[in-house]
Amino acid sequence: MAVPKRRQSSTRRDTRRANHDRVAAPNIIPCANCSAPMVPHRVCPACGYYKGRAVTKTNNDAG
Repeated sequence: MAVPKRRQSSTRRDTRRANHDRVAAPNIIPCANCSAPMVPHRVCPACGYYKGRAVTKTNNDAG
């Protein structure tokens, strides 16, 4: 089994561990229909539209 010849510094070790669990923030774009913030390629949670057509009903449509 391979054994390291030199001890790795704490800075090198901590830098590696700091980047291990990094999570990128989701990309947020304005909805083309209502301009509410939404994740791309998903139905808009505010108006229920996707690619210019109504896909789901929202509480605002029930009236």
